[in-house]
Order: sequence, then structure tokens, then C-alpha cells
Amino acid sequence: MNIGVFDSGLGGLSILKELIKKLPQYNYIYLGDNARVPYGGRSPEMVYEFTTHALDFLFSQNCHLVILACNTASSTALRKIQHKFIPQKYPDKKVLGVIKPTAETVVENTAKKVGIIATYSTVKSQSFIKEINKLNPSIKIWQNPAPLLVPIIEENELKWKGLKLILKKYLQPLLTHQINTLVLGCTHYGLIEETIQQMIGKKIKVIHQGKVVTQKLKEYLTKHPDLNRKLAKKSKYQFFVTDLSPRYEKMAHFFFSKPIQIKQVHLT
Repeated sequence: MNIGVFDSGLGGLSILKELIKKLPQYNYIYLGDNARVPYGGRSPEMVYEFTTHALDFLFSQNCHLVILACNTASSTALRKIQHKFIPQKYPDKKVLGVIKPTAETVVENTAKKVGIIATYSTVKSQSFIKEINKLNPSIKIWQNPAPLLVPIIEENELKWKGLKLILKKYLQPLLTHQINTLVLGCTHYGLIEETIQQMIGKKIKVIHQGKVVTQKLKEYLTKHPDLNRKLAKKSKYQFFVTDLSPRYEKMAHFFFSKPIQIKQVHLT
């Protein structure tokens, strides 16, 4: 059985890259719903519907465990998926998000003042604030939506001069609070982590979810040996998208530093 990784676009590749780097023995199937990206401005109902379509596909590909490598889906749809969709339709499957492990990492790093950049939907849900303060109510948290970053990253404009101007607009309100930790609350943002770190300085710790999710998945599988035994360990990786374009192929190849075969699927 395989591990599925789902995101609304290419941001989840930052999660998968770290998973393959640290836990290469497992079989992974990646699905990017880039035909309907971004999810960040959509209603919770629509995000839930799109995410269930993705889960239907990944479970049909023999995935036993799926990671929602999408903060919007994790913040607005995961709870309903875990309490309604999975018990009713796939009672033997597991679906994990990225917000809870990120919150645990924030607390483990003894953060005191935390800034978060994310999509509108994730910010509005206040999922990060709830999860972090559930673990440590004394941590102060400020959020700022960064809606333009996903389209810029999806267009592979990582070296565009305007990117830093936009980042400054999103980061400055958080920096005025003298934060000591910055959470990249969208998996897409991992692709511009170095640029962000350069702009805010080394004294502020940047939490990149790719590294976080990998470590937490390792711990999760250690705690669930029965599940771990069911997972295939043949180091086979498959990539699917809902809109296969030369631009997406080029970006994926660049990100993995080697050509990868991507197939197109239609979700219903």
C-alpha cells in the first residue's frame, strides 16, 4: 500500500521532496489539483468537495495513508473528512493534515512571538492559532494573508523582482511585533523559503512544513507499527496532476533536479 500526498497545486512537492529525502523507502503517489488552484479563496464547502475528489482518486490508487499537503484543505476540510467522509466511505484509511504537526513544532521550538503567512482561507479559519494555543496558550500569534504568493509561485516567477516587494508588504506587519518565529502556512511558500529568510534575518526561525511533516510522519509510523507494516517499501514514486502543461512539467523537473514522469487525471 502507498502513501498519498495531495495539494491544490505544486506546493505539496516541497513536502514530497523532504519525504523522499528522509523516508525514501516508501511508495509515494503525488496528486496536484492544479486545474483548480488556488484553493485559498474558495468556500469551505468547495474545498471539502474538491478534497474528497482527490481522496477518492488516491484511495483508488491503493493509498492507505494520505497527507493533505495543503493548508487550506487541512484548515477547512480535514475535520469533516476525518469525522464524516472517512468513517462512512473508507473506514480503514487514514488522512493526516499539516497544521497540527506544524503547531507542535512551533511549541517544541519554544517560540514566544509567532508570525504566520498563509492563504485567506487558512487565516480566516484561525486553525494555526487554535492548534498552537491549545498546546501553549502563552504564545502570542499574528497572522497575515498572502494571496499573491501562490499565483507567483505557480507561474515559476521565483526570481521576479516584484516578489520581494510583495513579500515586504506581507512580512512587515508581522515584523513590527518583533516575532522570533515565522510559519510558512502554505506549502507553496517552501519554494521561496531562502528568499524569505534573507529578508527577515537569521535571528527569526522560519518553519518550513516539508521538514516538519517528514519528522512527524516518521514519529507517527513509529507509534503505529501495524500501519507501517502495511505500507509498501519499494521506493516507487508516481506523480499526477489535473492539468498537465509544459510549465508545470518544467517546474516539477526543476524542483526535483531530474526528469519525472507526470500523468494527467480528471477528478470527479
